[in-house]
Amino acid sequence: MKKRAGIDWLGGLIILLTAATAGIHISLLFPDVVFILNGLGFLSLAAAYFLPIPLFVQRRKWVAWAYVGYTLVTILLWVAIGERSTLGYLTKAIEIALLISVWLDYRRR
Repeated sequence: MKKRAGIDWLGGLIILLTAATAGIHISLLFPDVVFILNGLGFLSLAAAYFLPIPLFVQRRKWVAWAYVGYTLVTILLWVAIGERSTLGYLTKAIEIALLISVWLDYRRR
């Protein structure tokens, strides 16, 4: 795996997509704890993926898989029990783009 310094365009896209889905979940049905925790989970995974914290840097593979898995579970739960609305479909499109972006970024690292 190649080590890269800094955040390139794909990393920036991941941060933007994460901020978008986290913001939607945190503000959605506020103060519903489940949505707030989901949004905070996305932000926490982004921090673990990008910040140079030795514990997470050494376990980059597991952090990437957790990020992808968390995003996939969020999508599947929406499919199973989510509200079919314009915002719901938009959020899932963002999350699908996020899932693909994290996977591509990890493969390049």
